[in-house]
Amino acid sequence: MKNDIIKLLEHNARLSNARIAEILGTTEEEINETIKQLEDSGVIKGYSVILNEELYDKSAVTATIELKVTPQRDCGFDDIAKTIMMYDEVESVSLMSGSYDLAIQVRGKNLKDVALFVSERLSTIEGVLSTATHFLLKRYKEKGIFIEAEDVDERGFVCP
Repeated sequence: MKNDIIKLLEHNARLSNARIAEILGTTEEEINETIKQLEDSGVIKGYSVILNEELYDKSAVTATIELKVTPQRDCGFDDIAKTIMMYDEVESVSLMSGSYDLAIQVRGKNLKDVALFVSERLSTIEGVLSTATHFLLKRYKEKGIFIEAEDVDERGFVCP
């Protein structure tokens, strides 16, 4: 049942516990208890909203920054990642396989904010060897949700 609850919440975190119980054919109390256990154990870390950034804040900029770093003795990449996580601009930090080590997603008010963040904060951290910044141009889908509703061409439904 835990997996079913998680899938429902991933798709729509605003579902009430009563509605989840109804969908899964159980009691609201059982759902309350299971969700509390998932939160207390750290499986569920939080709830979030998915925005259409173009409608919300047209000037905001999101970028993915690839970092090559020198791992630290006895802690690998963890200390550098923890340092980077503390910046307000940083939305996520992930350890990657491949040609770079860390992927950082940042958000700024504009291009200059992101550029200054990279040049003044990220690149000056001890152990950072190089950065590559990729600006997000358009988001089509996030966490399974289509950002822009697709226009349906109803002309195809009419037969001549």
